[in-house]
Amino acid sequence: MKHYLFVHFRESTSPEGEQVHFAVSRDGFAWEALNGGRPILWAYTGDHGVRDMTIVRDGHTGRIHIFATDLSLSYGMRGKYAHSWDNIRRHGSKALAHWQTDDLVHWTEEELIEPGGEAFGCLWAPDVIYDPEHEDYVLHWSSTHAGDDYRTMAIYYSRTKDFAHFTAPKLLYRRGDGTCIDSAMYRENGRYYLFIKCESDPQGIALVAGDHAAGPFEPVEHFDEAIASVQNGLYEAPTAVQLDDGRWCLFLDYYGVKGAGQGYVPFVASSLASADFARCDEAFSFPYGFKHGTILPITQEEYERMKEHDWSDVPDNR
Repeated sequence: MKHYLFVHFRESTSPEGEQVHFAVSRDGFAWEALNGGRPILWAYTGDHGVRDMTIVRDGHTGRIHIFATDLSLSYGMRGKYAHSWDNIRRHGSKALAHWQTDDLVHWTEEELIEPGGEAFGCLWAPDVIYDPEHEDYVLHWSSTHAGDDYRTMAIYYSRTKDFAHFTAPKLLYRRGDGTCIDSAMYRENGRYYLFIKCESDPQGIALVAGDHAAGPFEPVEHFDEAIASVQNGLYEAPTAVQLDDGRWCLFLDYYGVKGAGQGYVPFVASSLASADFARCDEAFSFPYGFKHGTILPITQEEYERMKEHDWSDVPDNR
């Protein structure tokens, strides 16, 4: 039976919210925070805050990696970004934060990696998937680019075999002339499914699919029909996981209110191909609103190790 780790951040006006938080579950439905809901990993470099985490297990080495947006709104929005999202898109960090572990309780220090280049604006919302066709990993993210004067965001990607060396970035997906962000990719029966948030054409969460990890992708119309009742513009940061019974759970991050009312809302489907996602709040429980993150299936041994670990050894931000 699968167990699960949810890596996320918390909506907070304090720096503590924009750090790496962990929650675990025996079944993917009932979630419990680790370390009393306090951060597990702190960002001490770059912007001194991180958001939009993703986690992946290297199938060759077993080593586990976390990547995150190097961004603190708590510090930066009030300071160097001067309350301007455009300043962040143009002048934010060109790096992603990166941590590694072999056992899920002892982690390396944060490092910053730069899979993009000088022509990119801020790198947001990384995600990683293994590509058996090339026997490597596809790291993809959202970013603006100097090519259109940093006006719109699209999804770019780089390949890596060792999470230390990355190929030159390429365009993965763009939706017309509009912005798309928050990519999350999954593989089912040899086909790749890419969730994204679009800001136009139309606005909202979209699902596209293709036969290769690097595309091309085409819209999954059944998904548009299934979530037609979801309010556009109020959900972002799609992340999904296959449950032990074979169904898929899609979590969408609701940000339509301020403060504690924000967080992930669950939708369940029989498969990605069917895309028959239906909202299923009553079956899930969360200790608080999880913000933009990713779920990693873990073993029962890993689950128990994390539950039994004394997280008081995690340093605070002083």
